[in-house]
Amino acid sequence: MMSSRYFALIPAAGVGARMSAGCPKQYLPLAGKPMLRHVLDTFAATPEIAHTYVVVSPEDGYIADVLSGASHLFDRISVIYHGGATRHQSVLNGLRAIGGQVGENDWVLVHDAARPGLNGELIGKLVCELRDDPVGGLLALPVVDTLKRGDGERRAQATVSREHLWAAQTPQMFRYALLRRALEQADAVTDEASAIEALGLQPKLVEGSPRNLKVTLPHDVALAELYLKGIA
Repeated sequence: MMSSRYFALIPAAGVGARMSAGCPKQYLPLAGKPMLRHVLDTFAATPEIAHTYVVVSPEDGYIADVLSGASHLFDRISVIYHGGATRHQSVLNGLRAIGGQVGENDWVLVHDAARPGLNGELIGKLVCELRDDPVGGLLALPVVDTLKRGDGERRAQATVSREHLWAAQTPQMFRYALLRRALEQADAVTDEASAIEALGLQPKLVEGSPRNLKVTLPHDVALAELYLKGIA
């Protein structure tokens, strides 16, 4: 039996509305290059990853510039112009597009374009812990803050126990056939693990890193730059 391969799928069709920037946030400059380039460079340099697919909107006018002059990416990255209105749809469209290149039992690592702090060490840790797992899983961080449940007026109603709570990160890694089936059967979900959970399965939580933060708001950019420059 042929051993399973590992592929990366990067949904990058979002518009980054909360950043209030002049372009989608994945293309904002960060520590000397576009945010998405950091992600693509990391996967391209990781030996375990056979190939990386990035899913952008059909009207995307930025990805060509990101890849121009990056000769080391030419045979490691493929662009899929079938991004949808949601992450769920973009990932599913991407999975359908690569069906001819990826085996049913191959692993797919879905990663946020706006998590530029991912590194090869974290990818290797995820692959090592999940390669023999019957379900798959994701990087995540145990919740350490005290959690409050608020009301409509921002008044604290209760303190919520943080025991066994984790903040999901990416990559989220599942076998191709299972992930595609889960997303095709799920209602709108915000991450792949939710779709797997809806099948009654339990993805494994693999401890990630604070450096793998998601850039969502303007102040996140400065923190991400500190990690990328090795200051934080």
